Amino acid sequence: MNMNMIMQQAKKMQKNMEKAKDEVSKMTFTASQPLVEVTINGDKKVTNIKLNKDITSDDIEVLEDMILIATNEALDKASKAMKDKMGNVGSGLEGLF
Repeated sequence: MNMNMIMQQAKKMQKNMEKAKDEVSKMTFTASQPLVEVTINGDKKVTNIKLNKDITSDDIEVLEDMILIATNEALDKASKAMKDKMGNVGSGLEGLF
């Protein structure tokens, strides 16, 4: 295999990686717990937090835990989406080495 072909494959893979990243960055990921719902974007930035309207002062500690859990779940969803998209990109290298 010649170097020119390898460079073409590398450029194609880079373009596909950029496309995949752009697609995921436009997505939103939401995770819910009984007292809270957290939404993040594909860039892993929290874009919205919704709290249950029936929260009492006794629920504050539980609510804090639920915010952490829901945020981490939403982040995990975004990471999985990026991993899934990037997994398809690497297939362009098959047969090169």
